[in-house]
Amino acid sequence: MAAPSPLETSPVFSATSVLERRVMTTVITSETCGDPPWLCAVKVMQCCGNDESNSPGFPNADLASIIVSNLCFSHNTPYMWKLLEQSMATKLVYPLHVLALLTSRVIQNRREQPQTYRLYLELMRRYAVSFSLRESGPHKEKITKSIDDSLRLSNTYRFENWNLGMAVILFLVSTMSSLLDCVLQDRGLLVASQCQNMNEGFQSMDIDVDSKLSNNRRKHLELLRQNNAFIALEVLENMCSSKCIQVSLRLVNCNMSETFKSLLQRLEVLQARCTSPERLLPINNLLERLFSHVKDASNSDYRLKRWNLLGHVFGTGLADSPLSHLIGNGKTCCWIPFDILMENVMDGKTFCPASSFEILTGLTKTLQIVNQASWQETFQALWISALQLVQRVCRTVFCFSARELKGGPLPQIESRLSMLLSIVPLSIAPILREENYAASEGISAACRKQSLVACLQSLTQYSSLLRPPQPAVNAANDAAEKAARVVRNVKMASSNVMMHHKYSTTAVGNLLHLMVESCIARDLIDTSAYFWPGYVVPCNVAEVPDSSLIQYCPWSNFMQGAPLTMSLQNALINIPAPSVTELKKLNHLALHGSDEERSASSKILCGASLDQGWCIQEHVVHIVVRLLSPQLTLGSPRTGDANFYLSHMHMLATLLSCLSHDGVIHILSLYGLVPDVVTALMPLCEAFGSFPPPSPNQSSTGEEVSPYSVFSFAFLFLLRLCNNYGPDKEFYASSCGGPVRPDLKLDFFLLTRNSRIQKDTGLSNRYYVNSVADPFHDLRCHPVYVDSFPNLRAWYFETQVYLTSNLSDKCNSSRKHQVANEILIFICRNMNNDNWLVSSSNSSTITHGSSSTFCSSTSGSISGSSERISGDEIQGLPHYPAWELLEAVPLVLDAIFNACAYGPVSSRDLTIGLKGLVDLLPASVAAIIRYFIVEITRGTWKTVPLNGIDWPTPAEALNFFHLEVKEVLERVSVHVQNWYPQDVEPMLPLPLAAFLSLSITFKLDKNSEYISSIIGRTLGNYLLNCPWPIMLTICALWIQKARMWHDFIVLLGARSHFTNDKDAVRQLLSSCFKSFLDAGSMVSNFTTSSNGVVDLLGESVCDRLALRPGILFLSTCHLFRGSPRYFSDMICKLVVEWTCKLADEWTSGGPKQLKFGQMSLASTICAVRRVAILGATLVCMAGQSSLVQYLFEETAPTFLLSMDEERSKQTSWISSMLVGYAISYLLFFSAAIVWGVQAGTGPDKFRGSDMSPYAIKNHLSFIAKATEGNIALRCDPALWKAHVSSFVGLIVRLAPSWVPSTKLDALKKISSSLRRCHEHDLALSLLELGGISAIEAALESLS
Repeated sequence: MAAPSPLETSPVFSATSVLERRVMTTVITSETCGDPPWLCAVKVMQCCGNDESNSPGFPNADLASIIVSNLCFSHNTPYMWKLLEQSMATKLVYPLHVLALLTSRVIQNRREQPQTYRLYLELMRRYAVSFSLRESGPHKEKITKSIDDSLRLSNTYRFENWNLGMAVILFLVSTMSSLLDCVLQDRGLLVASQCQNMNEGFQSMDIDVDSKLSNNRRKHLELLRQNNAFIALEVLENMCSSKCIQVSLRLVNCNMSETFKSLLQRLEVLQARCTSPERLLPINNLLERLFSHVKDASNSDYRLKRWNLLGHVFGTGLADSPLSHLIGNGKTCCWIPFDILMENVMDGKTFCPASSFEILTGLTKTLQIVNQASWQETFQALWISALQLVQRVCRTVFCFSARELKGGPLPQIESRLSMLLSIVPLSIAPILREENYAASEGISAACRKQSLVACLQSLTQYSSLLRPPQPAVNAANDAAEKAARVVRNVKMASSNVMMHHKYSTTAVGNLLHLMVESCIARDLIDTSAYFWPGYVVPCNVAEVPDSSLIQYCPWSNFMQGAPLTMSLQNALINIPAPSVTELKKLNHLALHGSDEERSASSKILCGASLDQGWCIQEHVVHIVVRLLSPQLTLGSPRTGDANFYLSHMHMLATLLSCLSHDGVIHILSLYGLVPDVVTALMPLCEAFGSFPPPSPNQSSTGEEVSPYSVFSFAFLFLLRLCNNYGPDKEFYASSCGGPVRPDLKLDFFLLTRNSRIQKDTGLSNRYYVNSVADPFHDLRCHPVYVDSFPNLRAWYFETQVYLTSNLSDKCNSSRKHQVANEILIFICRNMNNDNWLVSSSNSSTITHGSSSTFCSSTSGSISGSSERISGDEIQGLPHYPAWELLEAVPLVLDAIFNACAYGPVSSRDLTIGLKGLVDLLPASVAAIIRYFIVEITRGTWKTVPLNGIDWPTPAEALNFFHLEVKEVLERVSVHVQNWYPQDVEPMLPLPLAAFLSLSITFKLDKNSEYISSIIGRTLGNYLLNCPWPIMLTICALWIQKARMWHDFIVLLGARSHFTNDKDAVRQLLSSCFKSFLDAGSMVSNFTTSSNGVVDLLGESVCDRLALRPGILFLSTCHLFRGSPRYFSDMICKLVVEWTCKLADEWTSGGPKQLKFGQMSLASTICAVRRVAILGATLVCMAGQSSLVQYLFEETAPTFLLSMDEERSKQTSWISSMLVGYAISYLLFFSAAIVWGVQAGTGPDKFRGSDMSPYAIKNHLSFIAKATEGNIALRCDPALWKAHVSSFVGLIVRLAPSWVPSTKLDALKKISSSLRRCHEHDLALSLLELGGISAIEAALESLS
């Protein structure tokens, strides 16, 4: 006799063996005595209860193992099957545990035991369609382990943390897959290799099959085997139609997508192989229903069965919604974030590390999901918003020759056309490309592209929006004529008839033709668009020779090798390049041609090809930014190679002068290239600032080029970018690489640029759909740090400490004093260049270690013995590197300012001296600005009267300027009382008066724009922080200087009110809500109101007489100071206020509206949605993610924890409910716009951190604590219930990716609260999205 194994001698094995012997003895005795199965079950229960070695309680895991092990197949008798079924029905054993044990034994031997397999299927039909984890009893862990061991689930799926919920859903999905394999094999539809693999994971059994069966018995068994396949499909169809299995399949799909796909693939194979009429024809309908049930489980669109009112809330915008006929034109209001975002980008003051089309792509996806709209509706809203953006400038007076608006130095028409014709198509491109990866979402291959085509075709009805602005008229006509020629050629080719008469086909184009050409260039649509009905309306002119159709094309001459003469150069500058091929040739000439060819190529690239080459604009900006770093192409070192930089000096000077215009800078910012441009400018500043100036080189174009000029272009360009596009508040604690202080803007740009290298964004792979190679891959090939540029680093950090130390503390170098003395001598000689005399005996000396100025003469007067210095005699220019001159400028400024304040230098001499300093080194304007800011901040200088004698006077314009500002503010319903006092002579501090006098000496043309722009930006920033009288004085002076900028300066003065005046901010926000919502007819005219966007943003952006509150808000929202709590609370308060107005308007309808009460309430809810989405958009534009996070963490909880008692007594239940919905919408839309409703779709993903999981998780945790009673709520119960149900419903329906980051305990508490409110489906859906850890909780909630 063999010795017992160690397992058999273990206490556990011995206890199980004893229990098994007792149970089987009882069963055999009962069967012999003829006891009914229920009585035998009672006796078995007593045996288990009396067994001290067995754990008490039922269902009993050991009992299930004993019965199944004997049933398969040593005691495979009908009585045992009846006992098993009775035990499952009375919960002596856990049904799913028994089924798992049977699965591992029966399926393997279904051919030998067809009767057993049939009984197994019947048990599956009864007990697998509905189950409860709560019935597992005290043996839960033991049952879990037994299911895992019997099916070897842990070996197959390899999960670390197992629980009963995981075991159950994996048992169900593996059993379903096994049954499908059995059907395929039993019907002969499975190949041999699949037959061998399908039995893996099951226990093999040695079964003695009687080989001496009769023929009738064998036929019966074979027929039974064939029927078992059909029965198995019936069982699967019954299972998949039940709620429990549907939930289980959804859990598998959400958490184990590959497993679910494997199940779907089996079904698809079975469907494909059962299409023949002679094979499995009776089960085709069964298979279709089964496949439909499984496919429903993969649908992420949760169709919550909710009562009608909440159905309206969640269903707004759906085609099958009861409100679909109510939407009408009012549905455009759901797309207001498009309009506000685009207008905010045009403001040119908001920087984002990503490009505009990346941000717009994420917002497009978000709004399509949030609005539950089709892609055609989404694309149409996007295009219409871009068209309205362009039309707001078309309605403003435009000066074509200057290509600037008369309204002021704002980037306007070029940037807006780039948004419409370049940025929008680029934002659509990745959405179309996603179709290749969207098979799991059930999107057809051409669905989105067809939607884009249908959208573009439908835009023909908006003729007023398609009217092109003046700079785009010729391009639009050319696009229309191109389409007309293609249509004509195709018709002539297809007619097979020789056209003897000659004619010309001309067409008048509009913006639609340009939009179509832009989409065709990026391969979004094809040239079949030319044949759309009504796209081309030809005008045939008979008897016109064909030669008239051949237009002069300078680009063809250029490509054929024509020399770049002045006439050809001017033509190429004014006509955009037709393709990327021409750009490549220009790029080659700019790097390898002669000095003249390099300069000409740079000018051509920065001409019409940059601001009007909308089909290739992304490649133009890539080339021009790359040309700023020629060392990347030619393999030269980044810094220190003097000959290399000097050889490219002409090209760089031309390129920098062309790129320094505001419109071009703004276009570069649209593509997110500001950090790359900053990085490219740093080595140029370092190199050319270190070269001593040789004698100026005279180019063939008559322009002087020297290291001073190149350095000044590059350095001022760098400062303009840092000043214009500084980091927002949330970047001050950025995770890109550490904290970023507000003044360390250069560090911020470097961190942003270097982080892109680490993240490897791969722009072209995601955003470019044409055949051209990645246009941005070589702009970020290595990280760059400020320590690599010692001179720039010294200037940069000196600027940081300038305010906190004295000038003499930093200027202790004798070399610096020597340079300052030479500069001062040069300035003094030039102060009287025309008719001013400077004493020859005067000496201006700056002593070492001090900033004192000594201006002495023998006569004690500046007009002592003197002589006139002629222009020919001024040759003593200081010949030092630019960095040394720049470091000495503060000493010079301190000397001449002291001389003006306490010595013989007049105000006019001071202005002339400052202008001479700027003429010597234009980059010195940066040092002048820094000195001006520091000295004004210190406030140690005396004030000077602006009397028109010593200093310019604003008296001519001051009297009426403040009245115009007041008029502008009153037009947007903002009333302030801070006006200029009458009969008071205007006075300014000396440094400010001098700086202002210097600013008005520069011409407002493009040649000096690189200087005047940075001065204007500095003054503009100062105006927003200075006292009201000083602001009026400065603006009045500038109105006299730049009369064509009158409206712009008035608007600039109006903006200054919102810097520190909270009441003005409140009035502006109220005006925004009122203009957009129009409360007086909100509900009654909701179906016809389509002017909300026009009322909010207006029809013109620079006309002060047509200013709308939305434009003023977007230009000032970044100026709002104080705590974010005020702004967030104000938005929330306005949303609640307008919601209460809507509720009061609905409830005041009286009995007359009872017949249509439900429909009126539905339109009211839609209006509440408009209120919330406007508030959310304003929050996102003003504070980005930091303000949205504050809204979640502070504002909303504070509102819900407190309630105005007077208001609560007067509010009705409908008012409280609508307020709850409004708060939910405000929170949800704010989070959706900033963070996106899908992973990685929000703009905040480009900012270095994503706060969406944190904010959403905290708010859901707050809801969980409040529902549990740990937080005392003072708001109305109806408000709280509406907020919880609607907020959770919006997340479940539209943003399921937000749920997994929430703690499981919070999800359980919220789910329990929802079930108490009879929101069972919503509670279940919330747990389904909780991740793997929430699987068991979701299954438990089914009971």
